[in-house]
Amino acid sequence: MAIEYEINQMAKEDSWRMFRIIGELVEGFDSLADIVPAVTIYGSARMKPGEKTYDKCEEIAFRLGKAGFSIMTGGGPGVMEAANKGAFNAGVKSVGLNIKLPQEQSRNTYANRTMTFNHFFVRKVMLVKYATAFVFMPGGMGTLDEMTEVLTLIQTQKMMPFPVILFDSAYWRGFLDWLKGTVLGRDYITEEDFELLRVFDSPEDVTNAIVTWYTKQEVTGKKALQS
Repeated sequence: MAIEYEINQMAKEDSWRMFRIIGELVEGFDSLADIVPAVTIYGSARMKPGEKTYDKCEEIAFRLGKAGFSIMTGGGPGVMEAANKGAFNAGVKSVGLNIKLPQEQSRNTYANRTMTFNHFFVRKVMLVKYATAFVFMPGGMGTLDEMTEVLTLIQTQKMMPFPVILFDSAYWRGFLDWLKGTVLGRDYITEEDFELLRVFDSPEDVTNAIVTWYTKQEVTGKKALQS
């Protein structure tokens, strides 16, 4: 079967596609407005049940669920399944935002609210818009893409500086060393940019960091309303 490269096939006369894109955005906004506060968890779709990181991800989602957060993922297997499973077992909203691909990504069975998108960028908007924190488990190209986009949105003040957490310091060490040694060394980023990232190795520390930050924001917001 011939591969269809959607971006390359868009022609000027395909303006009707805009209506489908708008429709996906409207549907997402209408369907997800009630899930806040939520935490979006990213990571590899290739991770297998029984792996240590899979179990840790499930525990993170469970702990966050018990703390009152909905959990949002890309809705597929691997890390996404682990996170949705933890949320499901915690009895909170377990959101899976799937994507149509040439080789279909199977939905995991633990998301109790699901949507399927045609366009990656619409899906990425939804994964960001309703989140009050972001947890990045070990992953590949897609995870790096999503992480750098979130960091860029915060860095450029297009989005509030929500917690961006990297789980498993050993996994991310090479990436962080490269940022500090090469990218920072060429002045392409600043020392302040590293304040956007937090690195943890235990589910308890992840949960505590998010709950502490969110509670502080709630208190600050209430004080602002009272002043």
